[in-house]
Parts: sequence; C-alpha cells; structure tokens
Amino acid sequence: MPVEALLFDLGGVVIDIDFRRSVARWAELAGCNAEDVRKRVVVDATYHAYERGEITCAEFFKYLGGALDLKLNEDQLRDGWNAIFVGVLPGLPEILAQAAARYPLYLLSNTNRTHEIFWDREYAETLVHFQKRFVSSTIGLRKPEPACYHHAVREIGVPADRIMFFDDLIENIDAARAAGLVGVHAPATADIRRALDTLGL
Repeated sequence: MPVEALLFDLGGVVIDIDFRRSVARWAELAGCNAEDVRKRVVVDATYHAYERGEITCAEFFKYLGGALDLKLNEDQLRDGWNAIFVGVLPGLPEILAQAAARYPLYLLSNTNRTHEIFWDREYAETLVHFQKRFVSSTIGLRKPEPACYHHAVREIGVPADRIMFFDDLIENIDAARAAGLVGVHAPATADIRRALDTLGL
C-alpha cells in the first residue's frame, strides 16, 4: 500500500536525549557523586503514571525528590529533569522539511508535561513540521501498548498500513507492526533517510 502519512517518535529520533545529563545536573546541584545519584533512579509505576498524565507535575517531583534523597527543591529537580535534552539530531530539520512537503507528519511520544513544555519552547522551529502530536501524558496511553497505536491511527484518519512509523526502540517498532503500521527501526538518522529514499524523497 502507498504511504500516506509519517509518524515519528521524538526522543532518540528527532531530539537527542541522554539521561546521564540529568543525573550529572542533580549531582552538581546537590554537591554529591553522580554515580550515587544514578543508583537511586528507577523507572517504576510512578514514572509511568506521570507519563500517562495520571499524576501532576508537583506530585511527581515530590516523589522524585524522595527517591533521589537529595536536598533539592522543585525548581532544581525540574532543571535536572530537563537536562536530558541534548538538541535536535543533525540533519533532522532538513529531513522533516523535505518530508513535510509531500506527507503530513505526526509525532507519537512517551513523555510528560514537564518535558513537553520544555521541548515545545526550545525546539519550536523543528516541531512546526508536525501537524499533530500524540503525547502519552495527554492521551493516557504509552508505547508499546497496542491502544496507543490504534489511537494515533484513528486520529490521523488513514489506514494503519499507510502510516510509516519511526522509533529508535525495537519493542515499539514490533508493537507498531503488530498494529498494522509500517514500522521502521531508526536508532540513527541514516535509517530514516534510507526509508524515505524508498518513498522517492
């Protein structure tokens, strides 16, 4: 089937992220060893609840402050939390601009309200190419849950097998393919470029 829409993950596909930067920032602010901080960071049910919009930013940072056990206020915790973002990956603005001239572009991201506010401000020139964003903390669904992909397909309004989806995590690609999308594993920008070449871009 011909592709009619392109759907992109954000972190690791459009914007480079590195959680070590967050750990380093918290350690710097608290005046302690980064490795000690790293050992206290876990991805658990509270983290997932925040990415589904089930708890507020204030509730999450209260939890995070307790988990890290550091003498940091909410603003300092938020500063470290947003330090994860490195910047737009090289070549992506040009790729998105070229693709947007021919296809509608959409975004599907597991993220939270604090990060969304940050990247919406810092990377506005790049994100302008996306017609609509499907953010886990807004839709209440996370990849690789099948319902997350079904939601995006319904909102885009074209059959799943006509949507090409790019993600850097293979488990998200496997789930997307199971939901009927054309999944492209894209841990590097070159993978996106090759896939778009097959579409004649």
